[in-house]
Amino acid sequence: MGNVEEGRNDPRVRMWAPVCQAVALLLGPYAEVVLHDPDTDRVLEIWNPMATRGPGDPSLLGELDELDPSAQDVYGPYEKLLADGRRLSSVSAILRDVQDRPSAVLCINLDRTPLEQAASVLSAFGAPTVQRPEPLFEQDWSERIQHIIGSYVRESGRPVDRLTRQDRLAVLGSLDEARVFAVRRAAPVVAGALRVSRSTVYGLLAELRLTNTKDSQP
Repeated sequence: MGNVEEGRNDPRVRMWAPVCQAVALLLGPYAEVVLHDPDTDRVLEIWNPMATRGPGDPSLLGELDELDPSAQDVYGPYEKLLADGRRLSSVSAILRDVQDRPSAVLCINLDRTPLEQAASVLSAFGAPTVQRPEPLFEQDWSERIQHIIGSYVRESGRPVDRLTRQDRLAVLGSLDEARVFAVRRAAPVVAGALRVSRSTVYGLLAELRLTNTKDSQP
């Protein structure tokens, strides 16, 4: 018990406690922040402990000897594993005194479980969907309009309101081939989806059909 109280009264703990507490509050409850004594290889203080260790327990800082610094006096992030299977991303920093001697070692251990769970959920949402059942949509001409225009936008990489005249002609050509305009109410829906006027749709469609007629003539 004496070692624990002595550690918590250590001037290094008083100096660095606000920093450690700030990190723990920002990342908690998913981050363990530990301040170590490099001379005794003991824990000085710990915030948001993830295991049973506490002040006065062995630090086991020898693991840092196997790592190359990623920056001056900084090691990591590197991976650690808890007994319950949780994976941690850890980073350690050497804190030096005014004589440039190692005074303390600050370690931050971030529990990756929430990140891995979130990544798993996002991967599930982003998984490929099954092919669209055409019989279900073959009578739904409004769905067909959205699908054709949306496919063109994705392939071209340009949003609807930045499609060029040639882009619109190409889209209208695909819609015409899909017999969308056989439906009397289709033109206003197409105009709304392309964000142009109905007169623009009618004009482009007439131009497209005239060009196709000329091209088909011998």
